[in-house]
Amino acid sequence: MDMGKRSVSPFVSITLFILIYVGAGISLLNLKVDNAPEVYLPEDLTTVVFDKQLREDFPHDQILVVLLQGNDLFERPFLAALDQAVGELEKSPMVERVVTVTTADHISGSEDDFFVEPLIDLDFYDEMSPADHQARALSDRFAPGLIVTKGGSGISIIIRPIALNGSLQRLALIEMVEKAIADAGIASNVSALAGQIALDVAELDSMIWDTVVFIPLTTVVGLFLIWWLFRRWLAVILAGITIGAVVIMAVAIVALWGRPYTLVASIIPPFMAALTTALLIHLFNSLRHASLRGFLGAERISQALMEVRRPALYTCLTTSVGLFSLGLNSILPIQTFGIAAGIAVLLMYPLAIGLLPPIIKRWDTTPWPASRIGVRVIDRIVFIAARLSVRRAGWVVALFVIAIIVGTPQISRIYAETDMYSFFKDDHPLTISTKLVEKELAGVSTVEIVFDAQQKGALKEPSKLNALNRFQAWLDDLPQIDRTYCMADIIEEMNWAFNGEREAFRVIPQDPLLISQYIFIYSGKDLYELVNDNFTRTRLTLNLNVTGSNEIRQVVNSIENYLIKNPVADLEWQIVGFGRLFVDQEDLLVQGQVRSLWLALGMIFIMFLLLWRSFSGALLCMIPNVSPVLLIFIFMGLIGIKLDMATAMISSVALGVAVDDTIHVYHSYIRRRRKGIGLVLALMRGYTQVGRAITATTFILCSQLLLLCASDFIPTIEFGFLTSLGLLAALLFDLFLLPALLVLLAKKRIG
Repeated sequence: MDMGKRSVSPFVSITLFILIYVGAGISLLNLKVDNAPEVYLPEDLTTVVFDKQLREDFPHDQILVVLLQGNDLFERPFLAALDQAVGELEKSPMVERVVTVTTADHISGSEDDFFVEPLIDLDFYDEMSPADHQARALSDRFAPGLIVTKGGSGISIIIRPIALNGSLQRLALIEMVEKAIADAGIASNVSALAGQIALDVAELDSMIWDTVVFIPLTTVVGLFLIWWLFRRWLAVILAGITIGAVVIMAVAIVALWGRPYTLVASIIPPFMAALTTALLIHLFNSLRHASLRGFLGAERISQALMEVRRPALYTCLTTSVGLFSLGLNSILPIQTFGIAAGIAVLLMYPLAIGLLPPIIKRWDTTPWPASRIGVRVIDRIVFIAARLSVRRAGWVVALFVIAIIVGTPQISRIYAETDMYSFFKDDHPLTISTKLVEKELAGVSTVEIVFDAQQKGALKEPSKLNALNRFQAWLDDLPQIDRTYCMADIIEEMNWAFNGEREAFRVIPQDPLLISQYIFIYSGKDLYELVNDNFTRTRLTLNLNVTGSNEIRQVVNSIENYLIKNPVADLEWQIVGFGRLFVDQEDLLVQGQVRSLWLALGMIFIMFLLLWRSFSGALLCMIPNVSPVLLIFIFMGLIGIKLDMATAMISSVALGVAVDDTIHVYHSYIRRRRKGIGLVLALMRGYTQVGRAITATTFILCSQLLLLCASDFIPTIEFGFLTSLGLLAALLFDLFLLPALLVLLAKKRIG
């Protein structure tokens, strides 16, 4: 039957392509670019819910730290310029509070009174020398390690914004801070921008850069390789149109879904460009093969579609299954990646196999050129691989089995670890800034411990404050903690100041009425950022000098174990903050990895059953597809690549993509076998045609995915490299292991 006669008009196809571009392009106007930490966690997660409730009483712990260094930091001109910049920042509706040496609370006193005043008050600056002002800042209980470097050579500005709505607002905040500092004339003193907000903006910059660079780059590389393979400009033009349509549809799905476009989602466009290129190569290869057999026009299309339609459908289905399995991951951006890319893969099939053939039929009227030397080299490699596998089937299988057995123990070395500050290279500005801030001030990772009392005013009781003090002293001994801060510190400081600043009185008063009196006359801001108005809830804040999820988890677990064994008075407690949410995110990551991989394996096996209608055939085809996933894990364990946000997706993605080659190979084989062609001839003829296509598609996919290694974001680099490794392994398993298994099984049946 002439399949070309059943296709739509070429002008209808062109019109549909135009509508796709226009419709998807309009939907992109609603695309929300946001890589903020909040979008990575499900809203119903217990710690997320509690964290939101906590922010009704207390400010959040996501801040921007600006470190300024120089030799004249305590001179009046610099401090006046600093105060000017702070004043401008405090006017912004995005900013809740700015803390630096001219705005921070300093408690001082006399024999019968205490005062809360700025650490450095410019109105009374001339009463002290610059060296005295520096000494006052360094002698303050809370300033060193927070707003003054421990050696006095640096001053920080801590900007705490209101609850910002996404990464773009965080970017606007940093731009506003940089402008205020530049307008004040102290930009040359800035040596670091650090903290969670700086991290988010650095990831946003990387995401935008990767999107702008890798979408056109992967497309151009794919188009060049199509031209190199087929020397057919019509194929290049149609490939460019189809790749663009699939990519824009994939991003449009994210926009229409209302999900944010994150760093994880930014991998979708280059990934879809690579997958579309691979599918088109199979179509063009079948067209070329039909052309060499003398077919023209509608008959050429019909012959090509007869060869490629069914395996292409199943490759799209199995690839989408691997991607859809990521929908079981509780990390929302990974869900978005899997489902949006999975839908786009399903839409890719009707575009390439439905809309392109009418256009090709109308304008593809001349013979396709014969193989060039590069293509002949591919053919030669494929032929040698197939012949070796047929003649030395037992040896081939044995070697692959030995390699897997020897390498499998390396998998035990893999462990889940996400350290977002290590996602950037050592020379990245964020990495440099973070290391400098951690050295000069305190760690940038934050954890909060919240304590709740049952009765109003209970947290004014000396026994409870002393219990908090004892717990805080234990925390201070932990090597991973740089700084702790709680309401008991401020009560102690008020008592110290009220008693003539004598060190013996830097303790919690034992008279609850005196504590109430101190609180009544206190006029600062710091206390009420640590305790609520009715004194039933307080928080103890920690700065950690570790940034990896496992190290933070170790601290959290130590705190939990201590509090279980050593309750703080009768207070209830909960560990929250950015660090705790980060640890919970890592747990969800691992759970999602396991669920998605098992789902992908199960669904692909079921699809093999439906496709081949043979349990043994389905099981046979699983072997060369599970093996590359094992190889990826072996390699990760061997060189120490950790399971993180990007690598958690690789197994399901690689499995879904790698299975494509197996489908094309096995379909070609059984189709010939059902025509009565012998085993060896069926294999060799199949590999003559399909072998070239799968080798070329793997080469192109790897070339495009390896481009991601040019990113400055390490998870993106790891995704591109490891996925390429998995696809290359899948090709080797399909070229060598699959035909060897087919030969051995055939011999067993004969025997």
